[in-house]
Amino acid sequence: MPARIIETNPRPFKAKTIDPVTLDIIENALRNARIEMDATLVRTAMSPGIREQGDAFPMIANPAGKMIVGQFGSFIDGFLRGWDGSIEEGDMIFLSDPYSCEGAISHSNDWLVLLPVYRSGRLIAWTAMFGHQSDIGGKVAGSMPIDARAIFEEGVRIPPVKIWRKGEYNEDLIKLVMHQTRKPDWCAADLNALIASCRVAARRIDEMCARFGEDDVVAAMDQLLARNHRAMKALIATSVSTDKVSFEDYVCDDGVGYGPYKIKCTMQRVGDKVVLDFDGTDPQSDAAINFYLNENMFKMFFGIYMIMVFDPQIMFNDGFYDLIEVKIPEGSLLKPRYPAALSGRTHALGRIFDLLGALLGQRTPEFLCAAGFSSSPHLMYSGRDQRPGKNGEWFQLFQIGFGGIPGKPFGDGPDGHSLWPGFTNVPNEFLERYFPLRIERYEALADTGGAGLNRGGNGILMSYRFLSAGSVSIHDDRWFTYPWGVNGGAPGSRARKILEKADGTQTIVANKLDSLDVDAGDQLHFITWGGGGWGNPLERDPALVGLEIRQGLVSEAGARAYGVVADAEGRVDAAATSALRAELAAAQPAEPAIFNRGGTVGELRAACEAETGLPAPRQPVWHHLAIAAE
Repeated sequence: MPARIIETNPRPFKAKTIDPVTLDIIENALRNARIEMDATLVRTAMSPGIREQGDAFPMIANPAGKMIVGQFGSFIDGFLRGWDGSIEEGDMIFLSDPYSCEGAISHSNDWLVLLPVYRSGRLIAWTAMFGHQSDIGGKVAGSMPIDARAIFEEGVRIPPVKIWRKGEYNEDLIKLVMHQTRKPDWCAADLNALIASCRVAARRIDEMCARFGEDDVVAAMDQLLARNHRAMKALIATSVSTDKVSFEDYVCDDGVGYGPYKIKCTMQRVGDKVVLDFDGTDPQSDAAINFYLNENMFKMFFGIYMIMVFDPQIMFNDGFYDLIEVKIPEGSLLKPRYPAALSGRTHALGRIFDLLGALLGQRTPEFLCAAGFSSSPHLMYSGRDQRPGKNGEWFQLFQIGFGGIPGKPFGDGPDGHSLWPGFTNVPNEFLERYFPLRIERYEALADTGGAGLNRGGNGILMSYRFLSAGSVSIHDDRWFTYPWGVNGGAPGSRARKILEKADGTQTIVANKLDSLDVDAGDQLHFITWGGGGWGNPLERDPALVGLEIRQGLVSEAGARAYGVVADAEGRVDAAATSALRAELAAAQPAEPAIFNRGGTVGELRAACEAETGLPAPRQPVWHHLAIAAE
């Protein structure tokens, strides 16, 4: 039974046409309210994942729940369909269970607050914010166990509940939730930050209504949605073919020895609509890498990609959703059946962006980007601080790493950047002040970006020196498959993790692991992957390659991938460069493949241990399918 919206004023909003100047003012006021939500959050939260990195996502929606400003699209319609309860003035909803909101939040670490905004007895808008909590209980610190077989192992699950009911705060509920976490101080502060952010946006909406009138504000929201619909309809008609286009990519492994896992999507325009079908995607994993992909979230991903590539002036919102049809097979990696584990979903989530780029670019290679840093690699370090004066107090770090952005038609990929444009790095000074560690190196790693006319961005080398014994967990990907290059560009390098003990001995460790014991004096060299290159590297300006040698972005040896001969100071030998380029060009195919994956899955398996120092993942076995067949 759907949720019941209770309003004391039944008068419907008047349909109105808003003049362009007023519409522009309201649009930018809504944008600013969203920015103020972020500012409130980072000034109030305590966990470094939210306060320093910004791992939280705001939204403002119209009375029907359609997102006007935000990032992931609206999940309110799914919530309203699935929740058997009432919505009244003074209520606020709190939840974290992905299965209770159709995957609008994709793992239980994301806490979501929903605030219905009332004025004069009518529901006039919604504000919402969700953010990643550093710990919600469960079997490992950080609450993202690699080997989880069900969501019950991943910490507290919060169904939709009223944290405020008609203006009354549910304090007992919060005490119960905080009792499940290893960091209740952080979680309580972060939750209050989510609440404060939603209330700030609600106040701004109330101020807009006081200035322009409630009917005008709601009408403006409707016009912004309609404007987006018109723009996307035109983009789809001109940029998406009626012919089917397919692409597949992989999550390297599941952390328990199996992989890779295929994600496949086919795109086709049918009339005014785009149909995106994930038929052919592998079944769900027995481990935690499943990604419960909300259809509206994917529609927003598609829309953002279209807008940013073809017309960045458009403000994206939910207005175009009826122009997109998404089909995701039940029981697949992207729509797992309850109670599948979900905590490691970040890898499949990131791979969706590579997939979109490949689908949209195949028919228009001039717009095609390579594969890049499509994930959010996690490092978790926890234990009892044994340094003098710390009295064995509990510490717990959750940090998101950065890597190489892909080469693009219009330029190089940035070095050491985040998958999410709004994320920022945790300052080394912060890490060293609050945790028992020292950052020995933090740099873009030369030659990790794929060679091309436009170079892929370099990955990052971050070396952590641990000052206290503890436990480390790692979530990363692209160690087995390569970030592919396009239009003649080379793939980017793969991710690596190296544990160097205090005595200098080194061991290559897995990119997905839990509870790796480290001692004081040990170092972890956390190396992320680079972006793929775009275009023929032999066409890159040799002087630019020489400059990058001086900047430490390309090595003297790495310059030869561009056919450039130079010394360690970046001085280019023009004659030797010309000869080398002629030799390399003679060996190139007349028509390079659009995608350079660095080898087939079979070839990558055969070479895996020699190239990575790790055994190749085994072909996945889907036990739940065999059980269902019985």
